[in-house]
Amino acid sequence: MSNTVNKLAEATESTQDSPPNLFSPLTIGKVTLRNRIGVSPMCQYASVDGFANDWHLVHLGSRAIGGAGLVIVEASGVEARGRICPDDMGIYKDEHIDMLRKIAEFMEQYGAVPGIQIAHAGRKASTKNPWKIGNRHEKQELSDAEGGWQPVAPSAVPFTPGGRVPHELTIAEIKEIQLAFQSAARRALQAGFKWLEIHGAHGYLLNSFYSPLANFRTDEYGGSFENRIRMIVETTKLVREVWPADLPLAVRLSASDWVEGGWTVDDSAKLAKILKDLGVDLIDCSSAYVRAGDHYAYGPGWQVPLAETVRKEAGIATAAVGMITDAKQADDIIRQGKADIVLLARELMRDPYWPYHAARALEADLGINAKKVLPPNYSYAI
Repeated sequence: MSNTVNKLAEATESTQDSPPNLFSPLTIGKVTLRNRIGVSPMCQYASVDGFANDWHLVHLGSRAIGGAGLVIVEASGVEARGRICPDDMGIYKDEHIDMLRKIAEFMEQYGAVPGIQIAHAGRKASTKNPWKIGNRHEKQELSDAEGGWQPVAPSAVPFTPGGRVPHELTIAEIKEIQLAFQSAARRALQAGFKWLEIHGAHGYLLNSFYSPLANFRTDEYGGSFENRIRMIVETTKLVREVWPADLPLAVRLSASDWVEGGWTVDDSAKLAKILKDLGVDLIDCSSAYVRAGDHYAYGPGWQVPLAETVRKEAGIATAAVGMITDAKQADDIIRQGKADIVLLARELMRDPYWPYHAARALEADLGINAKKVLPPNYSYAI
């Protein structure tokens, strides 16, 4: 069996008599989640020069106290121009480490595995803080005069028709960004994170390389499937060189473009097999948003089938995302083998204590070690 399949077998060994459920532990390497509920990375647009601050400590710490098994820090730029907007978090210099360490230690103190997502926004960078946009018709791109910068991409094609044309990366520049991902992973480890996710979805840089809807190159980084995945494959190799083999490494993919002629879930399963062989432990299956103007069939659990397909076809653990809001809905995803973790975003913004309320609804315990890290009868006060 592959390393990942072995890890999956180890993770479920103690629950052979019944299928895993939302509140059963999950072990990958030397890390054990107390339950299968994770906090999806959520941009807060509250940083200055990429620094985390007390807002992030409270935001993320409250979700750890709220009972989640995994809390993933928002997309953190591997370089300054890799941020979506100037107020995004970064992990592109050593000075960022101290506050991130404080946050990671706090989350771990209250029973959650601390994770972080490293990212590069690519051609979707240099935009206004969405909290500061007056209305949805207002132009979102930042000009240089407004504090913006030149975005970069595999091809000189803007995300939005008529939008700012990104700089087409040279091969030497591609190599520099790959090393920036590696440096970010090293900083994440120094900050004490135990779970690392590479952001390769939502039209950001890595996604824009492997999707045929955004990559029009004719060199070794464009054209064929093998060439288009080269960027994310090489980046993953470099990250795994510095990220310990016994700590989980995840990759978020846009598992489908949902557009004819675009990236498909079968492509994702094929890529997932390659990433698994490179030491990736889990694929976080999101989708879409590689270009502006496409439309999607949103609905409860609309992306869960992607996680199920990648899990089965690639033999790798997956995370399911997208309009997962109900306790039974989340539990069924795990029990039916559609994914190994559910990642919630908006629902955990609305209710940081959703794991407690879900445990009550399902008449389950919050998960392993919960009583060791929380005050006695804490859940009864919620």
